[in-house]
Amino acid sequence: MENLVKYVWIVFIASIVALGFAFFFYRRMLKEDEGTPTMREIAAHVRKGAMAYLKQQYKVVTIVFVILAVLFFVMSLFDLQNGWVWFAFLTGGFFSGLAGFLGMKTATYASARTANGARQSLNKGLQVAFRSGAVMGLTVVGLALLDVSAWFLILNACIPETNHLVIITTTMLTFGMGASTQALFARVGGGIYTKAADVGADLVGKTEFNIPEDDPRNPATIADNVGDNVGDVAGMGADLYESYAGSILSTMALGAAAFATIGAEMQMKSILAPMMIAAVGVILSIIGIFIVRTKEEANMTQLLKALSRGTNTAAILIAIATFVIFALVFGTQDAMWWHVSLSVVVGLLAGVIIGKSTEYYTSQSYKPTQKVAESSQTGPATVIISGLGLGMISTVIPVLTIGVAIILAFLCANGFQIAFTAQNLSLGLYGIGIAAVGMLSTLGITLATDAYGPIADNAGGNAEMSGLEPEVRKRTDALDALGNTTAATGKGFAIGSAALTALALLASYVEEIKMALIRIADGASDGLAYVAEGVEKTAEELSNATLIDFMSWYNVSLMNPKVLVGVFIGSMMAFLFCGLTMNAVGRAAQKMVEEVRRQFREIKGILTGEGTPDYARCVAISTKGAQHEMLLPSILAILAPILTGVILGVAGVLGLLVGGLGCGFVLAIFMANSGGAWDNAKKYVEEGNFGGKGSDNHKATVVGDTVGDPFKDTSGPSLNILIKLMSMVSIVMAGLTVAFSLL
Repeated sequence: MENLVKYVWIVFIASIVALGFAFFFYRRMLKEDEGTPTMREIAAHVRKGAMAYLKQQYKVVTIVFVILAVLFFVMSLFDLQNGWVWFAFLTGGFFSGLAGFLGMKTATYASARTANGARQSLNKGLQVAFRSGAVMGLTVVGLALLDVSAWFLILNACIPETNHLVIITTTMLTFGMGASTQALFARVGGGIYTKAADVGADLVGKTEFNIPEDDPRNPATIADNVGDNVGDVAGMGADLYESYAGSILSTMALGAAAFATIGAEMQMKSILAPMMIAAVGVILSIIGIFIVRTKEEANMTQLLKALSRGTNTAAILIAIATFVIFALVFGTQDAMWWHVSLSVVVGLLAGVIIGKSTEYYTSQSYKPTQKVAESSQTGPATVIISGLGLGMISTVIPVLTIGVAIILAFLCANGFQIAFTAQNLSLGLYGIGIAAVGMLSTLGITLATDAYGPIADNAGGNAEMSGLEPEVRKRTDALDALGNTTAATGKGFAIGSAALTALALLASYVEEIKMALIRIADGASDGLAYVAEGVEKTAEELSNATLIDFMSWYNVSLMNPKVLVGVFIGSMMAFLFCGLTMNAVGRAAQKMVEEVRRQFREIKGILTGEGTPDYARCVAISTKGAQHEMLLPSILAILAPILTGVILGVAGVLGLLVGGLGCGFVLAIFMANSGGAWDNAKKYVEEGNFGGKGSDNHKATVVGDTVGDPFKDTSGPSLNILIKLMSMVSIVMAGLTVAFSLL
């Protein structure tokens, strides 16, 4: 087995390569000219505001992390968790925050340079924005693989041999909880900040005073541009770091459990497989990044094709490489290598289909969004109604795709065996986990297309505030509209992978329950652990127990009221979380609207350009609102699985996770696609359709866009983190659940 462990160093090296290329793209971006003195000054204001917000956010998050780390340390003293957990939790949060910070720092330096590039040509602007987005993509995958590989090598050297691969992989899931916790705070806090500023700027500036988007006369325009960075870049980076790491970690844990009875060598191969796929995906993503380029005067369809060329090339290459990698890892003496390879291909195809579906429903190049724009002819109410209907209908393809992907990945991995045996179940779940890894294997480039969006958006804001030529603004508008679609596609990937990963985490939760019971049995005077009424088992019996055994002992069936109550609570959590975050944006936006109106009323000469708005005041309102409002929904997401476990036990927690997954997945797609469609319907009108900018139809679509802002940038994308965070918290608190549940 030691011969296999050395291959983990390949993963470590791949992480260094990713970080090296991220630094290379960052340095190349810095060499680009930032433009006129006015462009530089505006960029500096945005940079300063974004860094000030993150500094404040990290202070709040640090307090929460210290409290939770102390809790985990105390749990380890009572044998409710192992001693590595508290430190692993802290490192996961640190790397997740670092990924967001580095991505945001790059974005704030890239926006003015993108606008200046657009002064030369559309292709130049695309190149600067996309390769700056690639810094975020490669930083996220580089830091995640660095954390995963380093932790594995450390734990492998320190944990004793007995059942150590299962212990290592379940321990490593804890740093997934750290990443999820940080990601939720980043997404919720950043989302509240950016949408409070965006809604305030649009409602007053566009609908009441008829001034363009990002006009320097609008007091909220700097806060709006800062928000693009703290929400859509820092928040997104932490979010996808968590998704990427979570898919790898859950699959490693499933592999260690599935092959525990076969031998350590097969366990190690199954642990190595997802790491190797991710490592090769890094290299292929870099190749895809260099392929992206477009012609001058390209339209939206051609711009989309330019980005798709890079992402599709990387996806095709990783699909081919998967068969080679697994043939080397598992050997070709049996069919395991190509069975699991097919599961990866299923994940890749599911990601592509979800991406294309999202593009179809949210891009103004296609009829659904054009229909939303057309509905503006009868006012804002019909814009909102048609956008809601579009979002609901848009859930069909992703849900069916994930459903088919789950079944196919399950069957491919277990050799197309329909019989529901313990071994077939374990192999099938491993296949679902590795399908999630496949879906995110080219995250280096898919995240580059996502991070590109807010950079292009800020570039357009810089061009408008700097008074650049109309042709430049036309180019940045084209890049921005493309960014709205790529951002929606990126959210689709994140949500789809969350569904597959969360399903894999359900099985990992049961494995953690097993480990917790073994610790209890080892510490008991009679060597027995209480499992359920009339069921007590020794450590050896627990070690040999299968997933099906635990389902039977805890009566995890739809006839068990504890499971059903858990399902209802999990479903409710998705709506409660969305309600809290939507209302948080609403309250913060109200304060922003009042402040913008006050400044227009009291500061003379703003509308004529003779007076200077108080930008700092609007930045302060968004910062304070986000810090205050992000705590309640984030803490509820952590407390819900803990309280459910203490009251309803293991069966209730499994119901909670299933309810949260099913409801949260569909709700997240609905919100992301409705918001994306409303945003691009506004862009479609601004291109000169249905009356163009300043018309009543335009104002109607602006109202729709402001409703969609918290849909697509706050509540919707936070749901996929909620789904996985509840799973991660359940896993970490499994020891408490089996020791102290009331029912």
